[in-house]
Amino acid sequence: MPVRVERSGDVAEVVLDWPQKLNSLDLGGLDELDAALGSAIGARALVLRGEGRAFCAGRDVSQVDPATDDARSYLDRLTALMHRLSEFPAPTFGVATGACLGVGLGLLVACDVVYVADSAKIGSPFAGLGAALDSGGHALFVERLGTHRTLDLIYTGELMSGADAVASGVFSRVVPADDVLEFTREKAAAVAAGPTAAFLAEKRLVARLRDERIGLWESVADETDAQVGLSSTADYEEGFAAFREKRRPRFTGR
Repeated sequence: MPVRVERSGDVAEVVLDWPQKLNSLDLGGLDELDAALGSAIGARALVLRGEGRAFCAGRDVSQVDPATDDARSYLDRLTALMHRLSEFPAPTFGVATGACLGVGLGLLVACDVVYVADSAKIGSPFAGLGAALDSGGHALFVERLGTHRTLDLIYTGELMSGADAVASGVFSRVVPADDVLEFTREKAAAVAAGPTAAFLAEKRLVARLRDERIGLWESVADETDAQVGLSSTADYEEGFAAFREKRRPRFTGR
């Protein structure tokens, strides 16, 4: 499966490019995506999207034989890839178009921000395979939708539209399908021109709240530590100088 990386200024765009298969991913595809993420390091923002009419329809199961399939190896590889995407050293933006299922849903879970086409299809079609929702789907849906709606989607296999998913708090914003890619590119370019070190500090703060469920005062202490650390960066100095001089800041990411 071809995965390509495109650069535009400080933004790297990682593209799943197997549209005839709705960008479904076999084990080799996971390896290609991992390599693409590695080559994108150094960008100050990353966009992850799919070519054609879908973001990613999930695992490529067309050649899977349940009698010989090593599901654990595949899912362990996917988990490592999701960690790498979640920890990418720049803000990341997912573009949810068409089918966003299984692995595709997991990749979006691992992005910092997800902009969703109104016509996207998001959910759990696993009931038809006799398989369980994976790739972080349970955690995402229970946190955003609650247990009853989560199990409703799992049991019925019904898919949410992009508009419904955003209205339910699953992802960031809904955008008309014809506009979502350009909208995401514009947002990513603006973020890439921002104070990258500050964004990464805040990304870590949010990850702690999500993953470790820390409370208010521990989070306040983390914020204080982050602010003190940022006070010695060039972007911090530039931001305050620009404020005093009543001009737009010129951040360099350092």
